[in-house]
Amino acid sequence: MDVLCYNKGVVKAKIHPTWYPEARVHCACGNVFTTGSTLKEIGVEVCSACHPLFTGQQKFLDTAGRVDKFNQRLAAADKKRAEASERKRQKAEAAAAEA
Repeated sequence: MDVLCYNKGVVKAKIHPTWYPEARVHCACGNVFTTGSTLKEIGVEVCSACHPLFTGQQKFLDTAGRVDKFNQRLAAADKKRAEASERKRQKAEAAAAEA
């Protein structure tokens, strides 16, 4: 029995990326597995071998929290703003002393 293919010829030739059926995926935990992809090598931080949903163990992936990072950026911006205002004040004092 012949199988009819109604969408044969629908996919355009020479516009699709190369498909690698044996693409290797490397996880940060050391797990390596193969899958199909348009990339030969894929690096991931979390896979099914180390993800808390699959392992059932709680694991903190983000050691420095988002709030801490935000507070660090805010402190750095405040420091730069204070330095800029100090430079502007010194420049104004120098201009006043010159005049």
